[in-house]
Amino acid sequence: MTRAVVFAYHNVGVRCLSVLLAHKVEIVLVVTHQDNPAENIWFDSVAKLAADHSLPSITPDDPNVDKVVEQIRTLRPDFLFSFYYRNMLKPALLALPSLGALNMHGSLLPKYRGRVPVNWAVIKGETETGATLHYMTEKPDAGDIVGQQSAPIFPDDTAFDVFNKVTGAAEAVLDSHLPALVAGTAPRQPQNLALGSYFGGRKPEDGRIDWSQSAASVHNLVRGVAPPYPGAFTEINGTTVKILRTRLEPGFPGGAPQTLRADGNGCLAFCADHSVLRILDMQIDDQPCTPPVFIARFGAQPITLTSTRK
Repeated sequence: MTRAVVFAYHNVGVRCLSVLLAHKVEIVLVVTHQDNPAENIWFDSVAKLAADHSLPSITPDDPNVDKVVEQIRTLRPDFLFSFYYRNMLKPALLALPSLGALNMHGSLLPKYRGRVPVNWAVIKGETETGATLHYMTEKPDAGDIVGQQSAPIFPDDTAFDVFNKVTGAAEAVLDSHLPALVAGTAPRQPQNLALGSYFGGRKPEDGRIDWSQSAASVHNLVRGVAPPYPGAFTEINGTTVKILRTRLEPGFPGGAPQTLRADGNGCLAFCADHSVLRILDMQIDDQPCTPPVFIARFGAQPITLTSTRK
């Protein structure tokens, strides 16, 4: 029987671990993370799935320490798999499996190598992304590709919508290529890294809206960080206002660029490129800010939108 050590977290980790179980791969160890109480945990638990199947699991702060490396060495795995595990695996670990160490990445590599690829794809206005199963190397997301599965991004999709599509794509690409991996006949396509870029992680502060950008760019940012992510925000008269859902309004009569005003159906942002963005969902102090609430607080006259970034 094929033996695997699985590093996994998040929904992709749960679904891909389930694929291995369905294919009767012997899971000799699951390595996952302890949930951070300060984080919004909206996703499924790898630790729970492992417990449900009586799989041994550990949650080291650093999987690359000698103790963990030696523990995995004694298990003699055929494969290491990393499914949305958040720590990089270093060469000492990658050298252990006899048949290879593979990662599932949430983009169509070599595009969007690095952190939070789904969020970046939405923010950058992509119309397609997907999942890539590839061999791991010391350089992140740079190893040979085994297979890919695409997923569409529609104009009003949020990162959460797209992440759910990518999770399904990850499940499908692993399911279709696992038999060939086990048989030693899976394809290996080297990446041309010049065709893609590496992106870093994002912080809540990165959701601050730059109103000097186009309405499309602001809309993409709102979609890319919408809940369950921290959300886009701006400041109006010293008050932080979260902007959680928007819609482009092509052909709508414009106002002065970089101004905001309320009407009966929401608020309208007149952006720097003279295009219009309708704000459908706003919050102040985590409470809904409806048009009447907005007018009562800020007045009915157009408000200038600043582009200051801290």
